[in-house]
Amino acid sequence: MQNYDVVVIGAGNGGLTAAATCAKQGLKTLLLERHNIPGGCATSFCRGRFEFEVALHQLSGMGQASFPGPLRSTLNSIGVVDEIEWVEMKNLYRVVVPGRMDITLPATRAGFTAALIERFPAEREGIEQFVDLVYKFFNEVIAAVYMRDPDASPQKYPLYYKYALVDAQSILDTYLKDPLLKLAVAVYWSYAGAPPRIFSFTDFAAMLFAYIEFKPYHMKHGSQALSNAIVDAFIKSGGEVRFSCGAKKIIVKDGRVAGVVLETGEEVTTGYVISNASPISTCGEMLDPEFQNPEAFAQMGAHTVGPSAYTIYMGLDCPHQELGIVEETNFICTHTDMNRAYNEMKMLENEPAQMLLTCYNASDPAASPPGTSQAVLVDLKYGEPWLSVPPHKYYDYKYRYAEKMLAVAEGVVPGLRAHIEEAEVSTPLTHMRYLGTPAGSIYGFDQFIRDSRVFGNFDPGLPGLYFAGAWVGGGGFQPTLMSGASAGRAVAKQIRKERG
Repeated sequence: MQNYDVVVIGAGNGGLTAAATCAKQGLKTLLLERHNIPGGCATSFCRGRFEFEVALHQLSGMGQASFPGPLRSTLNSIGVVDEIEWVEMKNLYRVVVPGRMDITLPATRAGFTAALIERFPAEREGIEQFVDLVYKFFNEVIAAVYMRDPDASPQKYPLYYKYALVDAQSILDTYLKDPLLKLAVAVYWSYAGAPPRIFSFTDFAAMLFAYIEFKPYHMKHGSQALSNAIVDAFIKSGGEVRFSCGAKKIIVKDGRVAGVVLETGEEVTTGYVISNASPISTCGEMLDPEFQNPEAFAQMGAHTVGPSAYTIYMGLDCPHQELGIVEETNFICTHTDMNRAYNEMKMLENEPAQMLLTCYNASDPAASPPGTSQAVLVDLKYGEPWLSVPPHKYYDYKYRYAEKMLAVAEGVVPGLRAHIEEAEVSTPLTHMRYLGTPAGSIYGFDQFIRDSRVFGNFDPGLPGLYFAGAWVGGGGFQPTLMSGASAGRAVAKQIRKERG
């Protein structure tokens, strides 16, 4: 029976950085992954002559080497920054409401503000005050929360204490009037799956600040290149990875983690497990009933499972310029009611309300073979309605909604459908099958204000068991990658403490 200092379950973003961090700290680490490739959502797949990016649209928190963001520092700590060819985007995004608004916002504070004022000149004062608040507020968040100021107080950080648990919609309504303007500013809500009404201003400001200050990034060869690079760094640091090999059970002895039973039936011993799987499956399926902590289940019961996604991957037989696609990131909205768009995420038969069209070639001409381009059309969808679809009707629902999405997209990109050479459609059930997450969730639990980590982090109530990833650190690439590194550091610190 082999012994490891740490066993990491799942090679998604959080699991990868957790494993790499542990190995870098000199810990004997085993990484288990049920799939045959690393990455979870951070992967790619091939159809015909196209290699499709599964999930990464814009990487936040990177920054440049001369002005590094927090994610760059995290990736640099495990030695992978220089292994990737990074692609910086000059603009944040384009937002189109056909016949009503078409605006592109640059990835600088001045450019972002100026573009909004040019389109909505009557709201100049409110726009400037709103952007100013985002910056002042989030700088207080950085000092009080991220820098862990021991002297933090309402007197020292008045904006943080005033707005930390306020919803983003209230801030938008205070400073902005036109619904189109509010949509243009807040369209990033779909990156969290929660509309401004139930999304904290803290998380919204963090997202906007991170993309403006540190720029949105993509990478050559997609997110699979990053996943591969982290695995390589992990192995070079002495780590061991097993693909097509999941974890079946966490062994508990004397009230703490003692080992893991693999799906092959093999047992390994360890005092620490970092799970990149959901707490629901980890605590509910990998622990024997006598070791399942009621308080942990009460914590999970206070949350709801977040949304999944409906995605059309398209390989196009022409350059993107021929279709009039000039930006990599394009939000296509059929109306301005973000609450309605959110409610429709829970439906099967609605009309698409807010979609994201990403064309990687707009920033990276080599993202597909010469003379072609690849694009991805995404609409967030909760998985639960899809669980009720009879198997014999699944393809009817699947392709019927794809037709609706393409019809809306062609209103902005005429001729799109005629240039599709290769296409693949995924639903929440697809994500459920490949990710193994409840209802195919891509963001973990819903990221509502009441779920803010200000109220505390998830505690499984079992010494030696830690978590990484969207379910405990927030959804999206930057949060999941950083949560894994944080978990790895926490375990390494505890082991050093035990060893003296």
